[in-house]
Amino acid sequence: MSEEKSSYQQIIKATSIFGGVQFFQIVIGLIRSKLVAVLLGPAGMGINGLLTSTTGLIEAFTNLGLSTSAVRNIAEAGLSDDSRKINIVVGVLNRMVWVTGFIGSLFCLIFSSWLSQITFGNRDFAFSFVLISATILFNQLALALGAVLRGLRYLKYMAQSSVIGSLLGLVVSIPLYYSFGKEGIAPAIILTSITTLTLAIFYYRKAGIRAEKSTIKATLAEGKGMIILGVLLSLSSLIALAASYILRIFISKSGGVGDVGLYNAGFAIINTYVGMVFTAMGTDYYPRLSAIASDNHKASILINQQGEVALLILAPILIVFLVFIKFVIVLLYSGDFLPISGMIKWAALGMFFKAVSWAVAFIFLAKGANRLFFWNELITNAYLLVLNILGYKYWGLAGLGGSFMIGYFIYFIQVYIIARKFYDYRISNEFLKLLGLQFAIAVLGFLSSEYLTGLTSYFFGVVLIGLSSLLSIYYLNKMLPLAAMIASLKARLKK
Repeated sequence: MSEEKSSYQQIIKATSIFGGVQFFQIVIGLIRSKLVAVLLGPAGMGINGLLTSTTGLIEAFTNLGLSTSAVRNIAEAGLSDDSRKINIVVGVLNRMVWVTGFIGSLFCLIFSSWLSQITFGNRDFAFSFVLISATILFNQLALALGAVLRGLRYLKYMAQSSVIGSLLGLVVSIPLYYSFGKEGIAPAIILTSITTLTLAIFYYRKAGIRAEKSTIKATLAEGKGMIILGVLLSLSSLIALAASYILRIFISKSGGVGDVGLYNAGFAIINTYVGMVFTAMGTDYYPRLSAIASDNHKASILINQQGEVALLILAPILIVFLVFIKFVIVLLYSGDFLPISGMIKWAALGMFFKAVSWAVAFIFLAKGANRLFFWNELITNAYLLVLNILGYKYWGLAGLGGSFMIGYFIYFIQVYIIARKFYDYRISNEFLKLLGLQFAIAVLGFLSSEYLTGLTSYFFGVVLIGLSSLLSIYYLNKMLPLAAMIASLKARLKK
């Protein structure tokens, strides 16, 4: 098999593995939400959500983004095949995470009463925060071990850990909710966290990784780059959260709380059921790109390959959303949420540009271009916020979908220009051709859903879904020996 086809196969293999993992976790999440709703009621769900979101916020402030930034350093060390270098980087990461995790846990423990007052308006949950304070340390340690597996691309172990962890989290928490009701929430959070960490340690040791101890001076020298990039990652996340908060406040004051709920519901559909593809691909893509980031030519090839695969997988899914979005909304929510259909359709078109820009923008992280990454994200969030406010002000909820599409089109142009200027990135003709074809089919799907009615609209839409799917299969067959793979599978089934 050629090197190019081997690369495509690796991308598709990783995407299929972690796409399945993401889907399984979504199903487990839905089951958990349903059981929690039945066993604890709305109040119990609220308590559980507030406790976990508060500790999650503390983690975000104290972990310095190390679980993401360290992937680059580990991937680079892994490429060298120098086990001692790998062990040194892993040792530095572990040492720093013990410090950040301990600080986060200590903060939660000391300020438990204050956190209860801020979160719940009383001090009744101070002891709950005391109990779950240790989970901040456990979670950060688990994420660090996961970053090591990700950086060294132990895909099988990562997938197994995620699937088993989700299942065990459900198994250990539901009996506690059933037996103790709301009193079982904090113990369930602790046990779930311990289970996740135990699995992370198990697979970390199974991979045969050994952390090498280092002095404080050596830790700071080796970990400086991780900390700087991690802090900037954390700051960019906080900026995005702030922009999202400002937008929700604007929607609330201009259109009411109901529109905020509709906006949240609409983008939850896009981010959960479409965004899982990005998560699945990014799990393997980021460390692979980091490992070859010093070679601009190889990096350009991988970016184009990843972008093509993203389009091939996402395009048929997005066109299904365009055609059948009303059914999807009623299935997931209810008929009361149908006003978000226009917003989601515009956002589905925008996802094409998000997919291609997503593939390109990873080069900033892979290169360790800290300042460039930060300013790129800051400027992007600023104009996305302005576009969203203007979109909602003049066109309501549908305007938010339109602003999403326009914003990510601008973002695609932006990251392409930057990547070309600084890293000699060249977008391939095949990548552009595929984007043009699939986007044109999607636009036809959008127009058919807007201007055709009844069975005519759905018939034409199904034809377009089939056309997009056939196009994806055609390109995948060029990338991989699909015919040979299908023939082999048929032969096995006949035996």
